[in-house]
Amino acid sequence: MKDVSNTRNIGISAHIDSGKTTLTERILYYAGVIHKIEEVRGGGDGATMDHMELEKEKGITITSASTTVYWDKNKINIIDTPGHVDFTVEVERALRVLDGAVMILCSVAGVQSQSITVDRQMKRYKVPRLVFINKMDRVGSDPFKAIKDLREKLNHNAVAVQIPIGAEDLFEGVVDLVKMKSFYNDGEKGQDVIEKEIPEDLLDFANEKRAEMLEALSMFDDQMMEDLLEEKEISEETIHKAIWIGVNNLELTPVFMGSAFKNKAVQPMLNALCRYLPSPVEAKPMLATQVDDESKQIELAPDKNRPLVCMAFKITDEKFGQLTYVRIYQGTLKKGSNIFNTRTGKKIRVGRLVRMHSNDRENIDSASAGDIIAMIGVDCASGDTFCDEKINVSLESMFVATPVISLAITCKDKDASSRMSKALGRFLKEDPTFNVKTDSESGQTIISGMGELHLEIYIERMQREYNVDIEVGAPQVNYREAITSKAGYNYTHKKQTGGSGQYACVIGSIEPLKVVAAEGDEDVKEFEFKNNVKGGNIPSEYINACEAGFKDIMAEGPLAAFPMVGIKVNLDDGKYHDVDSSDMAFKICARQALKKAVHQAKAVILEPIMKVEVETPTEFQGSVIGDLSSRRGVIGGTDLRDDLTVVTVTVPLSDMFGYSTVLRSLTQGKATFSMEFDSYAQCPKHIQEEIIESRREKLKEDE
Repeated sequence: MKDVSNTRNIGISAHIDSGKTTLTERILYYAGVIHKIEEVRGGGDGATMDHMELEKEKGITITSASTTVYWDKNKINIIDTPGHVDFTVEVERALRVLDGAVMILCSVAGVQSQSITVDRQMKRYKVPRLVFINKMDRVGSDPFKAIKDLREKLNHNAVAVQIPIGAEDLFEGVVDLVKMKSFYNDGEKGQDVIEKEIPEDLLDFANEKRAEMLEALSMFDDQMMEDLLEEKEISEETIHKAIWIGVNNLELTPVFMGSAFKNKAVQPMLNALCRYLPSPVEAKPMLATQVDDESKQIELAPDKNRPLVCMAFKITDEKFGQLTYVRIYQGTLKKGSNIFNTRTGKKIRVGRLVRMHSNDRENIDSASAGDIIAMIGVDCASGDTFCDEKINVSLESMFVATPVISLAITCKDKDASSRMSKALGRFLKEDPTFNVKTDSESGQTIISGMGELHLEIYIERMQREYNVDIEVGAPQVNYREAITSKAGYNYTHKKQTGGSGQYACVIGSIEPLKVVAAEGDEDVKEFEFKNNVKGGNIPSEYINACEAGFKDIMAEGPLAAFPMVGIKVNLDDGKYHDVDSSDMAFKICARQALKKAVHQAKAVILEPIMKVEVETPTEFQGSVIGDLSSRRGVIGGTDLRDDLTVVTVTVPLSDMFGYSTVLRSLTQGKATFSMEFDSYAQCPKHIQEEIIESRREKLKEDE
């Protein structure tokens, strides 16, 4: 396991435009992987990790990209993830397989809306992280305000282990509070790191911040606490150990600072990443479930000699076949070996293994526990577990958010239609948050996703990569229906024809399902079934048929045929017939019973509510807030940052279409905004009536 202890599997995550890709580009350059630094926007070939044409044009990251670098004896597998919430699944699947993460904050903006989402995802998968406060060269930079944000908004035990030398355009380097030395970058691209004594004018401040740091770290080391009380000198090694313990217990967030764009203080952060984030050996062991006995779990060990267990966490379809990104948790994966997909039970031969460097690939013969590589030409789905024949276990898949916005798309001719089907099939396989269905009434193809940008990118990719001329309908909101009160049901299904008939009776009640969401579970629980039947009034073999019948009705609600959520069905009693009862009879009976009960349980329509963060020059604050209020927005708060105001607001998605154009015209193009799904909430009565009416008209047109 010697080599594995020098491996780090790291994700780089942050809010939009915090400098993730710019930082990754510097890491690649300083580690000797690339020999020329390219920027995300403008000129050159675009950043190495943004390999898609669309990414280069728009200056944003759309898909997560993987690469491997070597830094001071350590092999670091890095995944650069998108910042836009529309591509949140890319962050989700990266964090699912990583052992540590670097969270980047902008030194001016601090914690922003997407920083909160990324933090929630890291907490969901219990990923240790350190924070890099970037853009220290910007006007208005204040790393200590960002640290305050980390503590107040994200409840982190954030501790500065560096302080800046200079600020804004005078930012020169950092003081390391562990070593008590200052570090500067020299050379054309900052490749040389120079260690000096701390400048005189910063010495008092450095001592003050070091004392704060040591006090926070003493919570993880009793000996350090005693030494501090006795005013003894604390060794560097003791400090490093305390930071490591705090980070890996998820109880400490060490904070580093620098400017990736200006090539300053990136290398000290890289050293810290190797020192404090865990290797696969030190990371919390991954648990796998036995496929044939789900009550049994086994602990996987990053040992190359044990039976193979690995997980496909990302898929891309390419002209040479499917590219499957894999994290190996245990054992060794070899080219030419046979492995089993535990979901399908199929045996698969591994034809080609590659190590990814963004879009470039390097052929390899084998990879072992702790590594992240890719297989070419293996047919599987995202989240599948692969094992060798000695073991049959499954790894828990990742959390997938529910799509909130839909578009109807059509293409003009038959040829284009087959190309569009091919494209949609590929995108469906690659992205679990992208859904496709055909409207049964109109025959239109409906695509659903996480936001307007998400769907816009897929439409543009179909036009470019598959040459499909697409007509796009108006955006549609994915409404849901729910009940607000309890209602009983008592329904008997009887059908007598020649020979044996159909007989079933179900008695019970339905009620709203109140779910206390665990941290990070944003979705409403859809359905819960409780079987309270005693004494065999309904034989146990028919109970599953009853549940299936109740579930069938959830697909279309009584008000406007939107899917229903949040319903608990209690089955209390019933009757059966020795000859005429069957699975089908109980299924039909349960369907009809729930249909009637839902009408009595005061159904309502729920609409998706979005959390929006607008950053605007303060002079336009009044107009921006006025416009958001007119969109039924509920203002959560405003935050002043120099001459900028950040407005946090929750707004129904249906009122946010085309908002970017309106915001540009209100603020002379100076404001920016980000938007993400927050929750489902009940529609006001007049809007509910409008939705039902427009749905009726649509159904009439389709007829």
